[in-house]
Amino acid sequence: MSVKLIKVTAQDVETVWRMQVQAFQGLLATYHDDDISPATDTLSRVEERFAQPETTYYFIEAEGVRVGVIRVIDRNDGSRKRISPLWIMEEYRGKGYAQDAMKAAEEIHGKTNWCLDTILQEKGNIHLYEKMGYHQTGRIDHIKEGMDIVYYEKD
Repeated sequence: MSVKLIKVTAQDVETVWRMQVQAFQGLLATYHDDDISPATDTLSRVEERFAQPETTYYFIEAEGVRVGVIRVIDRNDGSRKRISPLWIMEEYRGKGYAQDAMKAAEEIHGKTNWCLDTILQEKGNIHLYEKMGYHQTGRIDHIKEGMDIVYYEKD
């Protein structure tokens, strides 16, 4: 595996927030989804999520560089584990890091009983998640013209 997951500490949350805002700028520019885009999250919102006992943020590290972040929500109660969000910084995309990060998260949290959602129009994301064994649940939320959120599960 080409990446390792490094658990984010409280001292790292501002770094996570800055990376998140930067990583999602392209999608924000495409969809203008100001109300729901991770690019518009405040630092305090990321701090709130970090403080949730069921949330673990991990830096995705490749060759000693933080190339992205994955947030795993795991209640440890048999409910579905959730990835929300996962991102790779623009300059590191297309190298398989997201796939490897998902595999690494499964090594930590278990290989089954996952869920996530993504923008239906983002074909690269759809391809990744389906390649990783996720299937559409049938739920699609229409956000606006040209933007829908599609929901996935992996058993």
